[in-house]
Amino acid sequence: MEALIPVINKLQDVFNTVGADIIQLPQIVVVGTQSSGKSSVLESLVGRDILPRGTGIVTRRPLILQLVHIDTDDRRKTSEENGIDGEEWGKFLHTKNKIYTDFEEIRQEIEAETERISGNNKGISDEPIHLKIFSPHVVNLTLVDLPGITKVPVGDQPKDIEILIRELIVKYISNPNSIILAVTAANTDMATSEALKVAREVDPDGRRTLAVVTKLDLMDAGTDAMDILMGRVIPVKLGIIGVVNRSQLDINQKKSVADAIRDEYAFLQKKYPSLANRNGTKYLARTLNRLLMHHIRDCLPELKTRINVLAAQYQSLLNSYGEPVDDKSATLLQLITKFAAEYCNTIEGTAKYIETAELCGGARICYIFHETFGRTLESVDPLGGLTTIDVLTAIRNATGPRPALFVPEVSFELLVKRQVKRLEEPSLRCVELVHEEMQRIIQHCSNYSTQELLRFPKLHDAIVEVVTSLLRRRLPVTNEMVHNLVAIELAYINTKHPDFADACGVMNNNIEEHRRNRMRDLPTAVPRDKVHGSVSEQLDGGMGNWRGLLKKGDEGPAGDRAMPPNPIPASPQRGHAVNLLDVPVPVSRKLSAREQRDCEVIERLIKSYFLIVRKNIQDSVPKAVMHFLVNHVKDCLQSELVGQLYKTALLDDLLTESEDMAQRRTEAADMLKALQKASQVIAEIRETHLW
Repeated sequence: MEALIPVINKLQDVFNTVGADIIQLPQIVVVGTQSSGKSSVLESLVGRDILPRGTGIVTRRPLILQLVHIDTDDRRKTSEENGIDGEEWGKFLHTKNKIYTDFEEIRQEIEAETERISGNNKGISDEPIHLKIFSPHVVNLTLVDLPGITKVPVGDQPKDIEILIRELIVKYISNPNSIILAVTAANTDMATSEALKVAREVDPDGRRTLAVVTKLDLMDAGTDAMDILMGRVIPVKLGIIGVVNRSQLDINQKKSVADAIRDEYAFLQKKYPSLANRNGTKYLARTLNRLLMHHIRDCLPELKTRINVLAAQYQSLLNSYGEPVDDKSATLLQLITKFAAEYCNTIEGTAKYIETAELCGGARICYIFHETFGRTLESVDPLGGLTTIDVLTAIRNATGPRPALFVPEVSFELLVKRQVKRLEEPSLRCVELVHEEMQRIIQHCSNYSTQELLRFPKLHDAIVEVVTSLLRRRLPVTNEMVHNLVAIELAYINTKHPDFADACGVMNNNIEEHRRNRMRDLPTAVPRDKVHGSVSEQLDGGMGNWRGLLKKGDEGPAGDRAMPPNPIPASPQRGHAVNLLDVPVPVSRKLSAREQRDCEVIERLIKSYFLIVRKNIQDSVPKAVMHFLVNHVKDCLQSELVGQLYKTALLDDLLTESEDMAQRRTEAADMLKALQKASQVIAEIRETHLW
């Protein structure tokens, strides 16, 4: 199982080649406050002085440090191949294949690379530095050194430096595949440890957190860290390990890490003899190595799944980018044909990509016909905008200067045409909505169905223009047809329509029954012939004879007719002309029984005939829209696109790729290659029974 860590290092190398961090690999993240001893712990694990030193914030960029253990044979082979003189060396990702055997030069390169990105006045950056150390004296580990937690900004640091550093730390320790190494100085209160606090935020159960207590030799006289190391102050599931760092004086005097480790062992044997074998730098290295191996083993199944999913996604992405075009003529015809097919399939509901968030294509057109348009027509009141006075006025205007004996049919036609005309606006709006949806289908096909078009923006724009132009040409034709459908209904009012005749029959029966009831209620002394004539004149106005009403003034006594309420002078006085138009006409008055019945009959007839026409319009408009707009576009789209775009003179221009398409194709190919290589690495683990 020791070989698992080199496998992860190999995976890290694979993804470093494409500069991607889409896979969260197992690693150890070192967290602590400034001057807590983080850098000293890392250098003790490496066995060399490689990290910048100084006061204040020194680590200003994440340092991903891979320690690779090499044995004698591998060291000799690598030295011969690369001309390396020495048993230890390092490599940076940003310097490609350059090999560093001088660890002082490695430290200087870290400083230079930090200043290159973060500046030279204490600024920080989240862009990591990748360093790999090969040595026979290290165990296989992958560590991440992060900037120390700070409270007060210095130099040109922003005022929110504390928040920025905390966010950077949380970004790395939130990786569920990471182990958190929380570093705390022994001469501080463990209960106020910032490292343990931030670790607990992302790992509340403590399953990924290991605590390291540094500077055991700097505790106040008369005190020790026994309770801390035993976990009695703050328990940590993975354990608490104490170490002794080199002091700044030791560093200034060039005390080696090996000498410091020997002094650390002697200090632990003297101060903590019962805990000496479970503390110290060497024990920390073995513990981290063991924890990382077990963690890698637990994470590999999920890593394998994640890599396979990403490989499939990038393969699909690369397919959408397509191969470089060789036969432009065939490619253009293929893209045009595919777009036309997808457009028609979206209307028919057989497209490959089905929208789940909202209705689109044919489904939305169906909704427009039967829900939007249908409900709008049903909401139109047959008598909307028509008052009883309007009806009575139409009846009177249709009789001319003579009093009417019959209710003129022309008044019915005049009023019913006025109501039927109101169906034209929602019908034209239905055409507009379907036209808009046909326009939206273009974008739907571009986004989901034919992503190859994204390679050729000029071809995409040309296709959109052709389809839009076709739709634009069909819109007035369809509008004209819908206008004619309403005009046809207005051209001939068919009072012999079977449904209308049935309605009139029912209405006549109701009037006849009402006449008989009136005759039955009259006194027996009244002669039946007079009663029949009087009642007939009053009631038969709504029947088939369209019998009119007499003026009320003609039915009154002669004396009443001779003395009108406002008599007009027989002869005007000199200098005073009489204007007959000044005679006031009452705006509203109580209708006589006969007037009320005539208006009611006309209203019922209008409503009956309006419902017949509305039913016809509700059925014929969708059919007209489908024939003149939807089906015509479907049938002509392929030929229209070919006729407009499939021309030799346009090939080179239409099939010009976007500027960044070639770059994106290369990046996707590199990432796919890296994922496939990573998948092979994991497959090798299975074959060697390491997993």
